[in-house]
Amino acid sequence: MVDFPSHDDVCGAIEEHIGRFFTGRDIKPFPWTAGPLANVNPHFHVLRIGPREPNGLWDYVTVGAWAATNDADPGLEFVLSTPIDDPRAIELLALVVFYHHDRRLTLGDTCAIGQPWLPGSSCDHLLVSLPYQHGPDLQVCHVGDRHIDLLWLLPITRAERDLRNTHGQEALEQRFDEAGLQYWDIHRASLA
Repeated sequence: MVDFPSHDDVCGAIEEHIGRFFTGRDIKPFPWTAGPLANVNPHFHVLRIGPREPNGLWDYVTVGAWAATNDADPGLEFVLSTPIDDPRAIELLALVVFYHHDRRLTLGDTCAIGQPWLPGSSCDHLLVSLPYQHGPDLQVCHVGDRHIDLLWLLPITRAERDLRNTHGQEALEQRFDEAGLQYWDIHRASLA
């Protein structure tokens, strides 16, 4: 059995990893104290990363989601990118982390969120994906012997989720590549 570092050490190392990756961008922590997640994961919080340039994307990154898999390696954290600064992103990440606590999400899983990811969107599911928009330098974080993967939550429609369930994630990603998916577009049409 691997001897993992303490919760505070892991969270601190994840924050340092995120800070190094997003150097030069404004980073602000947001604690989450509402609902049952605060009871099952008191270490959970979200780092909001401001855009690199005006009208750029905001990135929201969880810290503490890995605790759902404290007994396994790798642990997971999640990244959600939005075109606007919206506290809804923090709420969505809390929802996903609570779901992850019970169901242990993995790469390729989807999570129904029951409503648009942002107002006016037809995307009401999140696909757990590699962080293509940021690359492997963000994805992989090591804390001693502990390995943490930061995975992307890609907003998708129910039809896109159904396409993934029927034909596989590779078919869905190929459709996205062919269409030049603008994942940040709140009003994008479904590509399924």
